[in-house]
Amino acid sequence: MAAKWTGGHSTSVLCLNVNTEGLVASGAERGELALWDGRGALVGQLQLPKADDVTSVVFSPRHPARLYTSHGETVSLLDARSLKEPVEGFHVNEEEINCLSVNETDSFLAAADDSGAIKVMDLENKKVSRSLRHFNICSSVAFRPQRPQSLVSCGLDMQVMLWNLQKARPLWTTNLQERESEEDSPQSAGQFFNPPLAHSLSVAPCGNIFGCGAQDGKVRIFRVTGAKFERELEFLGHSLGVSQVLFMPEAYWLLTGGNDGKVLLWDVSSDIGKQEQSPAKSLQRRKAQAPASTRKDRKLNKVASNTRVLPKLTIEHGEKVNWISCAWLKGSKRVLVADQSSSVSVYPLPEA
Repeated sequence: MAAKWTGGHSTSVLCLNVNTEGLVASGAERGELALWDGRGALVGQLQLPKADDVTSVVFSPRHPARLYTSHGETVSLLDARSLKEPVEGFHVNEEEINCLSVNETDSFLAAADDSGAIKVMDLENKKVSRSLRHFNICSSVAFRPQRPQSLVSCGLDMQVMLWNLQKARPLWTTNLQERESEEDSPQSAGQFFNPPLAHSLSVAPCGNIFGCGAQDGKVRIFRVTGAKFERELEFLGHSLGVSQVLFMPEAYWLLTGGNDGKVLLWDVSSDIGKQEQSPAKSLQRRKAQAPASTRKDRKLNKVASNTRVLPKLTIEHGEKVNWISCAWLKGSKRVLVADQSSSVSVYPLPEA
């Protein structure tokens, strides 16, 4: 049974984030922003200018009182200790922003928008240092832990991209629909009607593994090796689109939220943990040891074998999931869920 945090919003909650001190920020439609303590008590509220939907909130990893919010085409910097008018505002995107990410050194902020653009702001100089681009709406962007110059992104163009801020073009790109066709998946015929539009990304703490949730209900796990990445694991996670994915601090625990109203917890460590100990050597060894015919069919066989992946925990939330987050609250691990309602739902999670 979920606990409900109420009173902070009058409209649908769209996004969530938790800082290093356990303070929770939630953004909602029509410019509503709220702050909550670990007990679910409301500690701050703000109505942002123009009443544009608050689509993303993210705390600075190094300065827990700095809260970046996107509303419309604007990014506002707020002081969580005194939630008043924005300390600063940045208007560098041309269309509505969908996702924000701040790197772990608090030196760059990335804002992905409906035009497909990712504007990367140098936070020290307060100017755009890079303008990256998808062919369609860019739905999610995430800096990689331990690699402050590197980020991944995905969008409704079905592209997943790896970027380095020293380059204007992506280092590596995968089209999820093309991969389905190449592998002759039994579900490939359905891709025309339910294409793998990519909705959400999350990078594991190691920085080399990241997950992507798509409209076809599948969760795809990728491994970065140098300037490339390859698909490590794939499984059908939800009966409808996967709206949210979130790697937890534990090694390879992944939370997913879907349009089917479910929140699922996956432990993918048994599938990727061993390779992560030495990814490059492991990959070379697997390729060298496999015969040619096996190498040719390796991806298909691997995907087929991974259909056995089952969730460690299923939460029947019942409402389409807009956002998920995770925090230690009251001495235990909790998952926070935002949906079409004006409240935040809080569920307990098992220990690792």
